[in-house]
Order: sequence, then structure tokens, then C-alpha cells
Amino acid sequence: MTTLMNRFLKDESGATAIEYGLIAALIAVVIIASLRTIGTNLITAFQSVGSGIANASR
Repeated sequence: MTTLMNRFLKDESGATAIEYGLIAALIAVVIIASLRTIGTNLITAFQSVGSGIANASR
């Protein structure tokens, strides 16, 4: 029983999978945050263009 417990405590294969999962989650958070920022900037740009077109057609 002690040998089994020692082998379980020394096994790091699960830790590697968890680390990869955390890295993937961090990358996803960075991508989502950057896309939200880009989306906000695009909305502002299109509103500015729309206002310019509306003012030019008057």
C-alpha cells in the first residue's frame, strides 16, 4: 500500500495535463479580451464613418 501511495505522489503526468489546460485557458482569455477591444474600436470607427457620410449627404 505504501509503494502504491509513493508512486501516486511521484506521478506528474496529470500535472502536465493541468498545466497545458491552464495555458490554453490563459491564451483564450487573452484572445477574447483583444477581440473585445478590437470590436469596440471597429464600432467607433464605423460610427464615425457613418456620421461623416450622413453629414456629407445633407
